[in-house]
Amino acid sequence: MDTRARIGWNLRRIRTSKKITQENLAVDANVDRTAISGIERSEYNPSVDLLDRLVDALGIDISELFVIPAESALPPDPLKAGRKPK
Repeated sequence: MDTRARIGWNLRRIRTSKKITQENLAVDANVDRTAISGIERSEYNPSVDLLDRLVDALGIDISELFVIPAESALPPDPLKAGRKPK
């Protein structure tokens, strides 16, 4: 798994574990939602400044985005579509 895929994997894992939608994370990090989606799908190469805004919005250390998933780890599940509980 390359670094871009690892960042996307961990971003989705952390975001969904905190039950934060892409839209809410985008608002909190002052970025477009499509950027969050692109990062999680390894199609967008985020800048260090953008990573800083994302980790601030998530309340985590940047090192958590670089954790190597276990070989047996399943991809993080997306949140269910529709309105999210507050």
